[in-house]
Amino acid sequence: MPAIAVHGGAGDIPPAELTPEREAAYRTGLEQALRAGQRILEAGGPSLDAVVAAVQVLEDNPLFNAGRGAVIAANGICELDASLMEGRDLRAGAVTGLRHVKSPIGLARLVMDVSPHVMLSGQGAEEFALEQGLEPVANRYFVTERRQRELAAALDASAGSFRESLMGTVGAVALDAAGDLAAATSTGGMTAKRWGRVGDSPVIGAGTYAANDCCAVSATGHGEYFIRATVAHEIASLIRYAGKSVREAADIVVHGQLQQMGGEGGVIVVGRDGTLALPFNSRGMLRGSIDAQGRMTTGIL
Repeated sequence: MPAIAVHGGAGDIPPAELTPEREAAYRTGLEQALRAGQRILEAGGPSLDAVVAAVQVLEDNPLFNAGRGAVIAANGICELDASLMEGRDLRAGAVTGLRHVKSPIGLARLVMDVSPHVMLSGQGAEEFALEQGLEPVANRYFVTERRQRELAAALDASAGSFRESLMGTVGAVALDAAGDLAAATSTGGMTAKRWGRVGDSPVIGAGTYAANDCCAVSATGHGEYFIRATVAHEIASLIRYAGKSVREAADIVVHGQLQQMGGEGGVIVVGRDGTLALPFNSRGMLRGSIDAQGRMTTGIL
């Protein structure tokens, strides 16, 4: 019965960037995240633990736009966001504008578990992290040479055609043996974004949503559109109120409403019966899943 899916960003993924070595590294990273979550599910652990574990693997992998390897804002600083939600009683936690927290999804879990709030931002979130005993890291911890090159290209006036190849976010959704659903999402945002910009990843109902009566959703793509369309909750509502299947609901939003608005990206969804859907309207989406029969798949284009 348990099932899990992960994503690692959606976007153009130019063929020149997708060397055999890079493709193999992406697939390895996705598989490592899936296995981290699957081990918890197979041991009878909760879906919430599984999605956090999967996302933390991706946060620690500099190939992905979350944690170490996050993209850089226009002011040269990495600002990170994350959120998670559990389907059993709709508890949720979110953080935004982090500069010194190694695992944003870990802090979002603490916001949910030990604070009376759902979302904390900026300095207040970082002070909360210190109160909870999390060791701060220098902002340069997140920076890689690849992200510095991308920032330079985005800020170069002569590179007016610069377009983010991967509108990156990482995320995971899972169903556990008890029938509980959970979703988690973490991101560095968009290259050269205005500092202080908040996308959909930390917004419950936009980039993350989970409810046991319908599904768990994590999104990746151009966050402004995902916020306006409340993508994650829209998918859940189509299942809950319109009787759509998981795959139908995800396709209606991703290939219909979102695309009509001009929004690009995708989602991973798991239903209360373990059905998985991983649609995207961009050229590619880094994604992987292990279904209720234990079959693993990964994909890029």
